[in-house]
Amino acid sequence: MNTAYGVVAITLICTVTLVIGAFGLRLSRTTSDFYVAGRTVSPHRNASAIGGEYLSAASFLGIAGLVYTNGLDMLWFPVGYTVGYVVLLVLVAAPLRRSGAYTLADFAEARLESTVVRRLASVLVVGIGWLYLLPQLQGAGLALRTVTGAPGWVGGLIVALVVVANVAAGGMRSITLVQAVQYWVKLTAIAVPAFVLLWAWFGDGSPAPQVASSAQWKEPLNGLAGQGHPVYATYSLLLALGLGTMGLPHVLVRFYTNPDGRAARRTTLTVVALLGLFYLFPPLYGVLGRVYLPSLPAGVAADSLVLRLPGAVLPGGVGELLSAVLAGGAFAAFLSTASGLTISVAGVIEQDLLRGRLSRVTGDDATVVQGFRLAALLAIVVPYAASRLIEPVGLATMVSLAFAVAASTFCPLLVLGAWWRRLSTVGAAAGLLVGGTLATLAVGVTVLAGPLDGWPGALLGQPAAWTIPVAFATAIVVSIATPGRVPRHTARTMVRLHTPEDLALDRG
Repeated sequence: MNTAYGVVAITLICTVTLVIGAFGLRLSRTTSDFYVAGRTVSPHRNASAIGGEYLSAASFLGIAGLVYTNGLDMLWFPVGYTVGYVVLLVLVAAPLRRSGAYTLADFAEARLESTVVRRLASVLVVGIGWLYLLPQLQGAGLALRTVTGAPGWVGGLIVALVVVANVAAGGMRSITLVQAVQYWVKLTAIAVPAFVLLWAWFGDGSPAPQVASSAQWKEPLNGLAGQGHPVYATYSLLLALGLGTMGLPHVLVRFYTNPDGRAARRTTLTVVALLGLFYLFPPLYGVLGRVYLPSLPAGVAADSLVLRLPGAVLPGGVGELLSAVLAGGAFAAFLSTASGLTISVAGVIEQDLLRGRLSRVTGDDATVVQGFRLAALLAIVVPYAASRLIEPVGLATMVSLAFAVAASTFCPLLVLGAWWRRLSTVGAAAGLLVGGTLATLAVGVTVLAGPLDGWPGALLGQPAAWTIPVAFATAIVVSIATPGRVPRHTARTMVRLHTPEDLALDRG
């Protein structure tokens, strides 16, 4: 593999990212600019930015590696990732925007009128954000090592430095511009090599090779992550991905940047189309990998398949150039997702640790901006250190665990908070605690001890199917048992969440 090509591609992506971020610095001056880009982002630009940050290491490299290793059942991953936005559109997109909040913690406090619930939400935002950042930083190290041979820590460090520079420079305004551009960079970087490789496959003049005939490539529900009880694992995975999207802090913060609830819904519809277009391509790499790389060398991660495949299909300069293009696209994925996660975690750290509640701060934007920049540094340093200490368990697998925690905590809070008037402060807190504790324990065992056999392995490796219902049931039962702890201004808050902005304006 030509190291020079890969270095040039990665350097170009990092340079473009920094240049665009520097442009955003000129536009960011106020608290609103740094947190929600002044709430003026158009639906199409916001959709591109969401696509940029949502299509992470798991999407660019992990799905192809899973399809390559475990077969066609892995197509449930892109299906679940996309379905999550449909659920988000139907249930919470518009109410979230109308809440007027800056972060998930703000929404929790506004709806439940409780600092305790806010603190729980803040801790969960930071935890989910850091858990999701781990595979981005590990994936960056994997990509750089594959194309250049550099040590694994270098790639993660590069991503961390570029992300901190961009987030600290211009906050959400900078990141919105960066992520909107990077979606199209990623789409081009994965689509163009895919078409070239398909052309080479169909045009090489030899009979079409046969895809491996292992069981998971022939029968459905037989190969999900190599686990036992695949039917359970598949449906649990779909629940995690479909309901976890609404609990991802870097996704939800984007809906606060829309001008109104109608724009939030239009944004979500556009996101579904953009994600569907991108996810046409990663499975192709998994299938072609079975054709041209029926086995990888010992110790080589399947997540590196996308970067290795061009050299196997087209040895020489063309293959090396395509690998470099893919490496640049992969780094764009790491940078854009890590940027969104960092800004969402930094917002919570700045508000709840460095400054106190935003609702009690009415001025001094310069102080807020300085605190935000310090928070951005803290938001990336901790997961980078953890990425060097924790052994990778697969990019898509790690991301799916983050989805499971998000679905078990914020999904009940948001759905019940937006649609159920009887949700009490104690019920919301109990749901967050129970769902968060159970999902976090399952994730901890899976990451630290590795996959287990039998039902324990299935239940801990894919916990969403039981942790989500338990969290919902806990919040509902406790709320019914504590009617006196329903917030005083619930009726007024619910009207705000569900009244269109133009109607509210007309009546004002």
